[in-house]
Amino acid sequence: MNGSFEIKDDFYLNGEKIKIISGGIHYFRVVPEYWRDRLEKLKALGCNTVETYIPWNLHEREKGKFDFTGMLDVCAFVKTAQELGLWVILRPSPYICAEWEFGGLPWWLLAEDGMRLRCMYEPYLKHVKEYYEKLFQVIGPLQITEGGPVIFMQIENEYGYYGDDEEYLAYMKKLMTDCGCSVPLVTSDGPFGDAFDCGKVGNVLQTGNFGSKGKLQFGLMKKKIGSRPLMCMEFWVGWFDSWGAPCHQTGGLAEHIKDLDEILSEGHVNLYMFIGGTNFGFMNGANYYDVLTPDVTSYDYDALLTEDGQITPKYEAFRNVIAKYAEIPQLSLTTRIQRKSYGTLKAVRSTGLFDNLDNISRRRQNVLPLSMEKLGQGYGYTLYESILEKEGDLKTLRLHGANDRANIFLDEKPLVTLYDRELLTEHTIETPVAKGEKLSILVENMGRVNFGPMLEKQRKGIDQCVQINGHQHYKWDMYCLPMEDLSGLSFETPLEEGEPGFYEFLFTAEETGDTFIELTGWGKGCVLVNGFNIGRFWEIGPQKRLYIPAPLLKKGENRILIFETEGKAPGEIRLCDEPDLG
Repeated sequence: MNGSFEIKDDFYLNGEKIKIISGGIHYFRVVPEYWRDRLEKLKALGCNTVETYIPWNLHEREKGKFDFTGMLDVCAFVKTAQELGLWVILRPSPYICAEWEFGGLPWWLLAEDGMRLRCMYEPYLKHVKEYYEKLFQVIGPLQITEGGPVIFMQIENEYGYYGDDEEYLAYMKKLMTDCGCSVPLVTSDGPFGDAFDCGKVGNVLQTGNFGSKGKLQFGLMKKKIGSRPLMCMEFWVGWFDSWGAPCHQTGGLAEHIKDLDEILSEGHVNLYMFIGGTNFGFMNGANYYDVLTPDVTSYDYDALLTEDGQITPKYEAFRNVIAKYAEIPQLSLTTRIQRKSYGTLKAVRSTGLFDNLDNISRRRQNVLPLSMEKLGQGYGYTLYESILEKEGDLKTLRLHGANDRANIFLDEKPLVTLYDRELLTEHTIETPVAKGEKLSILVENMGRVNFGPMLEKQRKGIDQCVQINGHQHYKWDMYCLPMEDLSGLSFETPLEEGEPGFYEFLFTAEETGDTFIELTGWGKGCVLVNGFNIGRFWEIGPQKRLYIPAPLLKKGENRILIFETEGKAPGEIRLCDEPDLG
């Protein structure tokens, strides 16, 4: 039956006031087999609503090719919430931030020269419009006005932190309504500084994002929005981790309890995050202020549920607060979930990258090196190779327009590794180099920046040139290595010392359970479990183990394939029944 949701002096659901107590669950960070479990635990907390972003870069990985199946079946996720009696908030912004690769924007935008993002730039708006026309065919029928559980949607996301193009925000509002949005719209920004004013749209409710001082923040918002309802769209209950940080980030529970009580006493809340989940594959984002700080694979976020869905003391404490404002339902959990340890595994075989290039990639040639985007590649690694025909003594090397990390080899032997700003400066080479040797540069996309003006500087690989001894070096072979189809991988050629390589592990499971792969002694790389990329590892931490959800395993034989780039591979791993986030 069709219903209504209105925003006046408060929120009204089918004509009656409702207090929104929501929690964030990103369906794309949780395997579909566990959606119901996470949603049941949300309802058992006392929440009546679930919130989720919609990541453009997953639903349109290639221009014009849309995917709303499997882990991307947003309809199935929303309908599961509806079956459990939960309402839904959708945030279908082209840009979601979310510590997600490129803030959810698709990589192929950057293949176009001169691309400008999140403003009145016609080529960008054309792509957004074409995406929204398809997206709203999918999510339109999920709105409460069509009998679904979606009560409102959000325009853009924290736009006030990024820009002040009010014409663009008005365009986005009109585009959403033209495409079929029939529920109310809101914006969300920090309530401090210029952000709240720069991100507002005419006749649209402004909501706030913050993680502390709830009463103070609502006071600031009230001065701006008057008698309209107060909502914290993102109550940050924790924080995210980046590679190289000293430890896993955790929040102060006592302060969070106090803030949640203050927020609920005056208004409405969405807990960010109820469960964080996992940045599977190469989908972690990054920040760039003074230096590049890519996010780890886990998006545990110190949330109310752990990365693998375990109930935490924070969950129990928050439920006690929510019980003051809502009835806590008695609910039985229907999904059997267990953690399992499968012990120590030894590699059954290994092989090197260089002799497998033609097996897992296709060679491209060009005078100058081309960026990932220009090569038609979104994620992973790109290998650049060239013969030093004229350079005898190799004295200096510099990569122009390169992101983010480069392992450099001479005749397939490690020479030097450059990261972030090291790529921008001239590097002195002390190793003797003879004419005719092969220079190989393996460049990794560590995750595109997801926040701030650096969004437009996120071409990966090598976008300009390689400068050797002060001059540009020409004639390059290039291999795209997204680590997606590795079916052609051959283990006939042995792995050379220090070479990037692949390591295969096999184990038999009599029953499946959630497990965590420990990679002590391994350098850097990614892990594929039965062909599914579960994410990156890096010896610098803080994360030490990667999460493998049970649905990725099968009864019988399972295959784990590790790609490692540093030549640090002890040849064994452990599958544990506990995480280690550092």
